Amino acid sequence: MDLAVLQRRAAQIAALYDRGHVAAGRRAWDPDEFMMGFVGDVGDLAKVVMAVDGRRDIPDARDKLGHELADCLWSVLVLAQRYGVDLEEEFVRMTAGVERDLEAQRN
Repeated sequence: MDLAVLQRRAAQIAALYDRGHVAAGRRAWDPDEFMMGFVGDVGDLAKVVMAVDGRRDIPDARDKLGHELADCLWSVLVLAQRYGVDLEEEFVRMTAGVERDLEAQRN
């Protein structure tokens, strides 16, 4: 599955969340609220990683790792969409810069 497909799917799920919030009498989340959700997802991921590495006790931690990584990816995709960031372009630019910096350190 390519990035564009993942981004469309993430936006579809975010729209479902928005509709659910509105149906429950709340407003749809703003990007800053998605960011706070992402922070929570990263915290959950950190706990599961610690459990996979044997530093916490979470039953079935290895099985939960993929889910938590996917939660974080979903949040990043939604944030990129809500802020109009071309994530593919930025990823290519970022990794090229890192590669240049690391190559320069070797020389």
